[in-house]
This record gives sequence, C-alpha cells and structure tokens, in this order.
Amino acid sequence: MTAGAVRRDRPGPARGGLAALAATALGVGAGQLVALPVSPPAGPVTAVAGQVVALTPPALAEAATVGAGLGSRHTVVAGVLVVLALAAAGLGALSRSSRRPGTWGLAALGLVGAVAAATAPGAGQLDVLPAAISLAVTVTTFHGLHRLASRIPPFTPEGTLPDGRPARESLTRRRFLRASAAAGAGGLVAGAGAAWIAPRLPSARIGPARDALTARLTTLAAAGRVAPAAGLPPGAAFPGGTAFATPVADFYRIDTALRVPAVDPASWRLRVHGMVGRELDLGLDDLLARPLVERWVTMACVSNEVGGGLVSTTRFTGVELAPLLAEAVPDRAADQVLSTSTDGWTAGSPASVVLDPARGALLAVAMDGVALPPEHGFPVRIVVPGLYGYVSATKWVTGIELTTFAARADYWRVRGWAPPGPMETASRIDAPSSYAQVPAGRVVVTGTAWAVPRGISRVEVGVGDGPWVAAELAPVPAGGATWRMWRAELDLAPGRYTLRCRATDGDGVPQVAERRSPLPGAATGLPTRSVVVA
Repeated sequence: MTAGAVRRDRPGPARGGLAALAATALGVGAGQLVALPVSPPAGPVTAVAGQVVALTPPALAEAATVGAGLGSRHTVVAGVLVVLALAAAGLGALSRSSRRPGTWGLAALGLVGAVAAATAPGAGQLDVLPAAISLAVTVTTFHGLHRLASRIPPFTPEGTLPDGRPARESLTRRRFLRASAAAGAGGLVAGAGAAWIAPRLPSARIGPARDALTARLTTLAAAGRVAPAAGLPPGAAFPGGTAFATPVADFYRIDTALRVPAVDPASWRLRVHGMVGRELDLGLDDLLARPLVERWVTMACVSNEVGGGLVSTTRFTGVELAPLLAEAVPDRAADQVLSTSTDGWTAGSPASVVLDPARGALLAVAMDGVALPPEHGFPVRIVVPGLYGYVSATKWVTGIELTTFAARADYWRVRGWAPPGPMETASRIDAPSSYAQVPAGRVVVTGTAWAVPRGISRVEVGVGDGPWVAAELAPVPAGGATWRMWRAELDLAPGRYTLRCRATDGDGVPQVAERRSPLPGAATGLPTRSVVVA
C-alpha cells in the first residue's frame, strides 16, 4: 500500500446497521415533514400505518382502532416504526462487502410507502412525493454513511495497522459516529415536528371556514330558519353526577383516521346515487338552503364495554336525511344506505331506519351550536339516533349509495362485525368511582342509562346479590333519543361492597344480564362497581 493511501475495510454488521438505521430515520423524518404541505396522510409512515389498519384481521383491527381509541393510533404508528427500524438495521448489517443489499432493501421499503400513499382512498397525484423524497434521502444518506464506515481501518491492540503504520482509526470512527448521530437526530427532530404539527393542521386550515359556518348558522337561527331542539328540563342531571350535555371537547371519538381530514367546505360535495330514481349532487350551500333542525342525540360506540365511557350526548344541528333521500326516489328493494367518508371509510345503515322520518337521521353540520370540529367530521357528518356509530356515524361524508346488504358490505362488516341491530339497553354507574372510600350511612349512587330511541322507563340499583332498589330518574327532553340520568340512596354499614345496576327501556324490556363481549355486535351485561364504606 502506498503512503497516504486509504485502507478500505468491510464496515461490519454493527456499523452497517447503524448507517442504515440513521439514514432511514432521516429519510422518514424528511418524508413526514414534506407531507405536511402536500397531504399529512401521505407521509410514508402514516400511509403505511393506514394500510396496516385497513388490511388487519378483524380482531386486531378492532383492538387497534376502536377498542383503544385515540391511544391506539399511536400504537399502530409505533408498530410500523419498530418494524421499519428492525428491517433497516438488518439490511444495513447485511451490507458488509457491498452496500447493494442496503441500497436495494431500503429502496424497496421506500416503495412500500409510495404504494401505500398512492393507493389510499382519496389519494392525489402529489401524494407519492413525500415517499419519493423519503426514499431519495434515505438511500443517499446510507451511501454516505456506508462510505465513511468502510474507511474505518482495522487496527491491532498495539494501535498500529497491520502494515505497521500508526492507526488513525479513532478519527475516522468519530466522523462516522458523528455523521450517523446527526442524521438520526435530524430525522427524529423532523419526525417529531411533523407529528406535533399534523394534528393541528386541520384546525388551522379550516378554522376561518368553521368560524364562518358557525356565524352563518347563528344568523339562520336568528331568522327562524333553524327549528330549535327541545329545551333541557330542570333537573336533567343530578348534582355530583354526569352532565346531561357532553362538552364537545369531551365527546368520545372513534374512527380509523390516523390523520384527521381537512375538508374544504367550499369544494365539499355530497353525491346520492345507487338504486335511486334520480341522483343528487349537493354542495354545502345547497344543504344550508334546506330547513335545519336541532336535535338532542346520544351516540354510542358498538365497542363500548359494559359500563364504559364510549357514549356521549350533544345537540346536533343539521338537515333531515329522510326527506332528502326521498327526493332521490329510492328503489323499494334497497335495504341499505351505504355512506362513504372522504377517507374511504364506509358505514351500512338499514334503509328502513334512515328513510323513516320519525327516527330523525341527520346530515349534521354543528354540535352544541358550533360548526363540527375537524375530528368530528367537519363540514358534514351523518347522525342516526338508535344506531351504533359503526353502521351510521360517517364523518366527512361525501357519498350516500342506496344498495342492498347482500350486494355491499361496509368497512366493519367486512372485518367480522355483525350487521346492524338496534342499540342495546345499557346503563352505567358514574359515582362513587371504582374502589372509592365513602362514609358509612346514606351513600348516594348516580349514573346514566340509555336505550335510543326507546328511552328509559326504570333503573334499579343493587348491592351484591341483594334486592333491587328503584332509582330516581331525571327528566329528559322530548324525543327519547338521549340517555337518562339516575340517582339512588343506599344505607350501607362499614365494609366492602359491589354495587350493580340495570335499566329497563321504554318498552318494558330490561337490560340483558348475560355478559357478552362487544365483538361481533355490542356488549351486554350488568355494570358493577366496588366501593369501600368506612
């Protein structure tokens, strides 16, 4: 070897793995950042996570998107990142004698992101751009880091090269480690920044449009163009219990959107088609030109566990759906109303329910007098009292197709959930909290019960296996489409107790006592709560 020549060596699995991992981090971070102005769902990790949710087997899909709620979205993304990191490190470790395994493998991973973004529902022509940039940054960075790693010369314990020259290994190693650390840190900063910005983009992008819609609805209400909901009667909620109206910020949210769509109301359209005499194509102005109504509605998720919190109530404002669909002249053979979201999600509702004016299905535009928040479907969503959300509550709705259950299966029915059935009669103990310590004597127990649209006629509370005690029921607005608050007083001596409750609907049918998990069609059983009386 001539003086001053650089001795090249195989990088070794650890250095190769580090090079690929750092390059992938930088590439993914760059792709997620570039996706912000293009389309946040098109970020390589977000796009792949979305396809993972779409292709996951039924039980896992339920756990990933419904059962765990918002926290599960982070779990899905974290799982994709872990798999990606392991794959990148493995490809780098294989690139000892040549960088080709890492180059081609990382390129293949980048193509997966591009395909996921391009095939996502509603994907635009530019949606492959973030993945393309991610791929280019990853491969280019890997080449540079691999070249640095290969320049680290071998050394002997005596600190000399095999040919006797002093080793400069430590200097080259430091350059490689610093470059790898910089690439990895840059990727983490870019990815974290994109993750922080993305959830705030829908509100920022459509904030002025939401404010304008809220102002417009206020003007329409002042002009008598909005039929107001029934007022809340005095005592609709008990002191210390759950409020009758759920604050919009606390309204439960369940959907499959890893990134909340930001739909421009100016370009929003709703197409009504399928087994109809004539198709309808409506914009937001067309919708707001129709009579508007307010309606109190309690919504519940089919995956709600016994005594769970995936149930909320608010005052929706919108257009009656039944008369609108009647204008399309539905075929009598159509037994399903299949609604589609802008992100491709679908819900299949029984036509007999949606087309029945008495059931009060809505194309909702507001909650609690304010335009829908982005995460709850701005600008328009569907609300069908008495149906669980998985077969009715389509957010960001853009299409309604009259069809049959035999011909079309919606998103969750394909994944193993049962066809739509009536909302189960359910109840919940809200106070005292689980394992709370309360003073002996008169113990006040409060809770909620719902059986939309049948209403609640009776709630009973029991202690252990003891007799049932009738609870006091709070008044509710007219209509029967909401939950009902209840309250009971029990005389309890010091000790540990298990409280239980059961509700009876407006038809006189009591809550099902048999314990059943949500899948495939709503949980049943009587809620219990353990307390300590001291």
